[in-house]
Order: sequence, then C-alpha cells, then structure tokens
Amino acid sequence: MASAARTTRTFSLEKQVLEEVERTKGPVSTSARVNQLLKAGLESERRRDLHTEASRFFTSRPEEDRKPRRAFQSASVKSITRD
Repeated sequence: MASAARTTRTFSLEKQVLEEVERTKGPVSTSARVNQLLKAGLESERRRDLHTEASRFFTSRPEEDRKPRRAFQSASVKSITRD
C-alpha cells in the first residue's frame, strides 16, 4: 500500500531491531517493512488506549452513582403517579 506523500526522516534503530526487520522483510524494502511494523504498533497502541478508556467509562462507582440514580427514580415515580 503506497502512500501518496512520503517524508524522508532519519531514525536510529538498535542493531537487533534492524536485524529482525531485515530477517522478516521478505521481498519488500526495509522502509516498507518498518512502515508496516510502525503502523501495526500504532494501531495496537490505539486499540489499547480505547480499551483503557472504555474500561474507565464503564467502571461502575456505586457510591457516586447512587444519589443521582435515586433522585432520577424518585422524580420518575412522582411524574408517573401524577397522571
């Protein structure tokens, strides 16, 4: 998957990382393999962050939720019994 815009940058890689990239790149260029790995890593990080955010959002805090929930229930009962 070629990108329309590419920027040449210089980064330092550990020798072991570069050896692993070279070993696993197959017929594609080293740059293409590094891009594949970086995209996969960034996607993995994004998913992890979304999972963490969802966990925080859906974590129930009963002591914080109880008062507003009771107030809503009480107001609903009053509203329903008025009719």
